[in-house]
Amino acid sequence: MLDLIAAAVFLMWLLVLEDAIHLRFVHPAEAARAIAEWTSLPERSSRLALAIRDGWISRISESAEGHLPLIRTLMTLCPLLGLLGTVTGMIEVFDAMGQAGSSSVRPVAAGVSEALITTMAGLVGGLSGFLPATLLRRRIRREIRELGDRLPVDPR
Repeated sequence: MLDLIAAAVFLMWLLVLEDAIHLRFVHPAEAARAIAEWTSLPERSSRLALAIRDGWISRISESAEGHLPLIRTLMTLCPLLGLLGTVTGMIEVFDAMGQAGSSSVRPVAAGVSEALITTMAGLVGGLSGFLPATLLRRRIRREIRELGDRLPVDPR
């Protein structure tokens, strides 16, 4: 179970890094291209022009969000995988106790300790993605809001 948690955390951080690179290098070029196309339009107040503007903002917003939904899913999945590891570990401990007929506390304590490590790993893995995901979401919202401001609509 720890391998699965480690893979989920690794994938989550890989996606965070990819989205951060996208926001730093790709998004500004997409926004600049949309602004240039918008300013080159002869008329920017008709319904068609506004639909084009909204389409560009929507497309760029979707591109900027990138893997954020998957990152947030992995953040949620990690603690659940940790809990699953704890439950399966405890089942194994109780099964071993039942088969061996042992009433000794030492093997039980070792098994419980090992089972709880998966919970801790899942919680730490999930929490490690919370701050980057929140910062990415805030930055994306700010960038899209600024893009909307930089695509002004002509007064009628």
